[in-house]
Amino acid sequence: MGQHIIDAHAHLWLQQDTVVDGQPIRQLEPNRSRSLFFGEERQMLPPYMTDGQNTAERFLSNMDYAQVSAAVITQEFIDGLQNDYLQQVQQRYPDRFFTFGMPELRQAGFCQEARQLIARGFKGIKVPAARLPQQFLNDEMMQMMHLMEQQGIILGIELKDGDAQVGQVEDIVSECPRLKVAIGHFGMVTRPGWLSQIRLARHEHVYIESGGITWLFNDEFYPFPSAIRAIREAADEVGWHKLMWGSDYPRTITAITYRMSYDFVSKSSELSDDEKRLFLADNAKQFFGFGELKELPYIKNMSE
Repeated sequence: MGQHIIDAHAHLWLQQDTVVDGQPIRQLEPNRSRSLFFGEERQMLPPYMTDGQNTAERFLSNMDYAQVSAAVITQEFIDGLQNDYLQQVQQRYPDRFFTFGMPELRQAGFCQEARQLIARGFKGIKVPAARLPQQFLNDEMMQMMHLMEQQGIILGIELKDGDAQVGQVEDIVSECPRLKVAIGHFGMVTRPGWLSQIRLARHEHVYIESGGITWLFNDEFYPFPSAIRAIREAADEVGWHKLMWGSDYPRTITAITYRMSYDFVSKSSELSDDEKRLFLADNAKQFFGFGELKELPYIKNMSE
């Protein structure tokens, strides 16, 4: 298509060793790319990542190959807190990555921790509300939202299915109208009531990113025609200028290649070039404040 591409939802970690809801999540053993995930063995990384390290350098190699100029690195409890590593990544590759910090939101005192993360240079704070109690918005959480609005910090948030937590985001936006918000996982698009999350983007500073959309439509598989229809339906609700592409790298590329996670969009005959440009790059560039993007030429495969 001859355009830049920005990934608005990806993950990085040096080591995955954490506990969520009392269940361990960790690399099974050295030289394996599989993890123990809530008591089950799962292919967490592509099988060639045998040391369990999902590093920025490996991702940059994938990005360069797939012609993705920049990426937004989010966080999730199942990865463990990755603030120290992501601060290094941000400092080392400021033109390629925007990284979210994440305080330990499951313990009191997280607002002060968020203040410290902002002081360390993070320009986004992640709240994986889908893994918090359904009523996640308490006094300290709202205090953190006000802090973020005052400091110009972006909120990245993923919600439980349907409208279970939508009202709380409405409350946040009402209290903090200048807070920039990115709703993840395309509103959990394959679940009932997903459009209630999409409609949050009718607020001026709320956007939607599609991290995990290929996972959610995995049963259908590439080229994900139902995902294309869902993207169009969301655009009809809130406008193309509010939607951003995200891959949910690296977990999604255990099933497809990194390039496939966006080229089902770029190759679609159902979308116009302008719609693709907004969805794949321009909206994320403006929302996350990326500067000049790296030019990445297409490199032919040996098999071509």
